[in-house]
Amino acid sequence: MRNSIKAAVLSAAAIGLFVGGASLAATAKPDPKFSFFITSAGSGKGADLGGLAGADAHCNALAKAAGSTKTNWKAYLSTTGAGGVNAKDRIGKGPWYNVNGVEVAKDVAELHGAAPNMQKQTELTEKGTVVNGRGDTPNMHDILTGSNMDGTASANTCSNWTSSAEDGSAHVGHFDRQGGGVNPTSWNFAHPSSGCSQAKLIATGGNGLFFCFAPN
Repeated sequence: MRNSIKAAVLSAAAIGLFVGGASLAATAKPDPKFSFFITSAGSGKGADLGGLAGADAHCNALAKAAGSTKTNWKAYLSTTGAGGVNAKDRIGKGPWYNVNGVEVAKDVAELHGAAPNMQKQTELTEKGTVVNGRGDTPNMHDILTGSNMDGTASANTCSNWTSSAEDGSAHVGHFDRQGGGVNPTSWNFAHPSSGCSQAKLIATGGNGLFFCFAPN
């Protein structure tokens, strides 16, 4: 009898753990509308992201690890020269939502206009964390874009995201909409970096992070 009772208790405990684990896993999954995030980590090689293909692969890997089932994530990055592309043309029509299902922009026009909900507390990583901004230590608010305010390609892309040299430059935005530069409140075109290496990006308030969108 004692063995039967013990077995029943253990079985119930196992079911409880299973149900609890399933519940925890379910709550940890991103919202079904999840289609935008700031990378929680960069390539580690400054602005050398392996070109657009490497950057897109990084977006997809991070999104998958976070529980997203979408497989067409695109980095919000522009390139120049033959075959150059504009970041705004890579991300679909919108709307876009962060990992918690909060809308950050309804369409391309709003995203590159007032963009009222592109701010520190909504521009989350794929893990749902807030990136360090101005006033935090270390400050990491510079986000690689290589783009102008309207989402078209700028002249600064660190050799189309293949350079980690001490020289060169990439245009960055301030995801927290504050700081210095020509356009300090712009999320995608605040100022150029002082170089393309990881050390140079860190020195000017960044960490080699970039935006990822799932076109819809």
